[in-house]
Amino acid sequence: MSADRRLDRRAVLGAGLAAGVAALAGCGDKADPAGVTPSGSAEATAADGVTGDAAAGGAGLGPASASASAPGQQVLAAPYSRRLVEILQQNLVPTSANPKHPGYAGAVVLTNVGGKVTTHAAVGDALRYGSGAVELPARSRVAMRPDSIFDVASVTKIFTTILAVQQADRGKLELSAPVAQYLPAFDGPGKAAVTVQMLLTHTSGLPVGPSIPDTSKQPDVTARWDYIIARPLADGVAPGSLFRYTSLGLLLTQKILEKITGKPLDQQVKNDLTGPLGLRDTGFKPLGWLSAADQANRLVATDARTSRGLLRGTVHDDICNVLGGVAGSAGIFTTAADLSVIGQMLLGGGQYNGKRLISDGAVRNMFTNKNAGLPATDVDRPNRTSTHGIGFELDQPWFMGRLAGPGTFGHTGFTGCELVVEPRRKLVLVLLTNRAHPNWSWANPDPTRVAVADAIAAAMP
Repeated sequence: MSADRRLDRRAVLGAGLAAGVAALAGCGDKADPAGVTPSGSAEATAADGVTGDAAAGGAGLGPASASASAPGQQVLAAPYSRRLVEILQQNLVPTSANPKHPGYAGAVVLTNVGGKVTTHAAVGDALRYGSGAVELPARSRVAMRPDSIFDVASVTKIFTTILAVQQADRGKLELSAPVAQYLPAFDGPGKAAVTVQMLLTHTSGLPVGPSIPDTSKQPDVTARWDYIIARPLADGVAPGSLFRYTSLGLLLTQKILEKITGKPLDQQVKNDLTGPLGLRDTGFKPLGWLSAADQANRLVATDARTSRGLLRGTVHDDICNVLGGVAGSAGIFTTAADLSVIGQMLLGGGQYNGKRLISDGAVRNMFTNKNAGLPATDVDRPNRTSTHGIGFELDQPWFMGRLAGPGTFGHTGFTGCELVVEPRRKLVLVLLTNRAHPNWSWANPDPTRVAVADAIAAAMP
């Protein structure tokens, strides 16, 4: 699904979902009980601004000499670090801008500048609500940690993109080739003109995403993929004429990658990306690879009022879920530290710690605007522009704030997550919130994203 869709777009894609979802949503829309103070809020946070294990004396503060902080460690080493914590704390409770609900139950922020962690902090709760969006007593909640593991939703798209660029580097994939060259079933009016690059730049002419009800009613996963590949272009939209963010592009990219490598996407992610980078907390379907202790203490909850009950360790995205938990558009779970390594690798021209994953030329091509002069359509974000590289957003103030600029790249996720890389400052910013817990319609994540970015930009002119 597309990143960060708000109510109207989600309703279009999800029309016809089980009536039980709507019934539970009523519970989720209730305001917080008076007098409740979420753990990690300003009132519950240690006086020095450190939360979680560090507040209890578990980790020291100060500059990190490595490219990532130690598990569970809080780092507040930059002039802007405490300001970032304050911003995140402010949204743990309703605000004048969002008076009915908190912006999220909890959050983690990490900044890496020049290869050193300068901020790594956690606030709030990883789990605050039970099934039905019932607020849990304090003893039953799980505090957010710097090494908490999030469902990052559409941030998954950058993992799929990197795999595609790797295959192009290896001569196995031609970005300018028609999609039908790799997927003959991708057939229909106008579809012969759709190239692989158009899938990655959101200019294919495909609609926003596959219908959730129509995909779900197919008898099995194979039939669901057949349905997705057969989706027609949107009415009146010629390939290459319009930027419209769509999850279909990355779903089709997944099938192309699986066709040319003979390996499922999750195996490709492990073999060609997370394995070489040493990322041990990143992957699809974490309930299959996390220990029981980590599942209990580190997994971040999302929706608590769906027909599937509380989601914690199970993918939030409905299309990914009905495809078995692995999709090119959603499904990755990761930590702030692991995600920052992806940013550092790209900032390093495709290499990290002496290991090259992508050629320098391919990286430069990824972050060159491919949509110059094209119009953009996004009913949720009318100020969004078509500026986009291969699989990455470029120069988008709606989530990058004052960090936006010609060289800035990144991506967001519907669950409240983002990666932003600003090369001039040698900055990697990871902001992970669980704004979909317990109800994704409670708050717009963009104002917090912008506030965090602006605070960093102000301190790093």
